Amino acid sequence: MPLPLYLLALAVFAMGTSEFMLAGLVPDLASDLGRAVGTVGLLTPAFAIGMVVGAPLVAALARDWPRRASLLGFVLVFAAAHVVGAVTTSFTVLFASRVLAALANAGFLAVALTTATTLVAPDRKGRALAVLLSGTTVAMIVGVPGGALLGTLLGWRATFWAVAALCLPPALGLLTAFPAPPTRAETGDVPARRTELAQLAHPRLALVMLLAALVNAATFGSLTFLAPVVTGTAGLGDLWVPVALVLFGAGSLVGVTVAGRMSDRRPGVVVAAVGPALLLGWPALALLAERPVPLLLWVGVQGALSFALGGTLITRVLYEAAGAPTIAGSYATAALNVGAVLGPVVAASTLTTGAGAVGPLWASGLLVAIALLLAVPFRAVVTAGAGGGAGR
Repeated sequence: MPLPLYLLALAVFAMGTSEFMLAGLVPDLASDLGRAVGTVGLLTPAFAIGMVVGAPLVAALARDWPRRASLLGFVLVFAAAHVVGAVTTSFTVLFASRVLAALANAGFLAVALTTATTLVAPDRKGRALAVLLSGTTVAMIVGVPGGALLGTLLGWRATFWAVAALCLPPALGLLTAFPAPPTRAETGDVPARRTELAQLAHPRLALVMLLAALVNAATFGSLTFLAPVVTGTAGLGDLWVPVALVLFGAGSLVGVTVAGRMSDRRPGVVVAAVGPALLLGWPALALLAERPVPLLLWVGVQGALSFALGGTLITRVLYEAAGAPTIAGSYATAALNVGAVLGPVVAASTLTTGAGAVGPLWASGLLVAIALLLAVPFRAVVTAGAGGGAGR
């Protein structure tokens, strides 16, 4: 894989750390800013909603800009938003900075997903996507626990400064090591904006976006409420929560890497093997929740299964959106983040039921079941290999 692809993954690592780090910082933020915990908790869905709205909007606006300049601009805006967040004493300003960071993140990821596919051979999109998404999984393994530890030792503002600093190496790399943008003669004519947006009306694309959103909703629904399962149902101490998150992230890295090698030419094998396993895995995790060691081990397995299937479906989105070469990444980003918004909402609604803390795990199983039931009648779309997209 080319070096520029790893530069993009490094930026995704910084942005992934930022997206997930607030889970461990909410109490300190609430105390420092004089706001209720519930109010400060709104920063997380605000970021995800900004990603959903921002991905197609910002990508559409930036489609005519040179990709290197767009990527660099998004990274610098993202870093600046964290500098503002680190120095402000106003919750309103912090909220606005999170929305701005989300828009920059959405724009960067949308352009990066599209750019990554141009850095490799046409039939290696899955592998390129696996490298890019590894930035998110490494953020779960290292960035989020590290951010929580830094926040505990030096305060939440230090974590914001750290994220801003993490943006500097990829920004420098984009300036010095990223290839210059191709000329119009090299790329050919770019479809009109209306033509690219019209791709959303294609049933094949809409289907794989929906499936990706459902699987991602299952992932983030349970991940958001994993702490109560670890500390409540399993009876472990608070320090075991980051351990569980690291195990989930490590599994995710394995899953997205292995599936990335198969999702281009043999996505059907991944879906057929991983889909049923993921479906059974969430209820199994709920049943194992009272047994700490099996619970922690299975958390890692679910991370691998979730990202293997989710990454494969996102690869399918990129193939099906081949007719929208400049904004295909925004469709993939939107699918991911619709799931990130929907999943926690569905999971939260189960906490007041008889299932209690393990309710989100059962809800995740239901979301995966819906996705697989929708996929079965249209398995030819879901399992099409490289070259099987609607835009080809």
